[in-house]
Amino acid sequence: MRTVIVCASVAHGNTRRVADAMAEELGAWVVAPGEADREDLAAADLVGFGSGVFYGRLHRGLTGFAEALPAGQGRGSRAFVFATSGLPEFGAVHFTRPLVRLLDGRGYSVAGSFSCRAFDTWGPFRLVGGIHKNRPDGADLSAARAYAGRLRAQAPSQY
Repeated sequence: MRTVIVCASVAHGNTRRVADAMAEELGAWVVAPGEADREDLAAADLVGFGSGVFYGRLHRGLTGFAEALPAGQGRGSRAFVFATSGLPEFGAVHFTRPLVRLLDGRGYSVAGSFSCRAFDTWGPFRLVGGIHKNRPDGADLSAARAYAGRLRAQAPSQY
């Protein structure tokens, strides 16, 4: 199964660690949005899109990349979305949902999303040295690998 993971990890490397754990399980390669090749994405059977959360949203570099993909880019390919954040989703705030909808509009069949806590030094958290130090931890990375394993298991049998 050809798999590419597009990952925007800009603050502490949290999201890249999760992307690398998933890539290991999927036999994928990880690229930044600015390095992603649309032809590679079009040829992939599964494409992951992930970033940290900033002000309740995924990183603009990732969402801007996805917005620039032409309609039909996914042509039925499967995709997944993942995020790392200091705070959990709550109420009407869903970090990954806008990107899931966008990818669906680009022709991807979105298989779901994954998120975990991560070290965060945003705003007031900086005053106390950040929150969720040492996250993502081994349990988070194991959960990311398990999620990726489920994605691999759901792959059509011809792969």
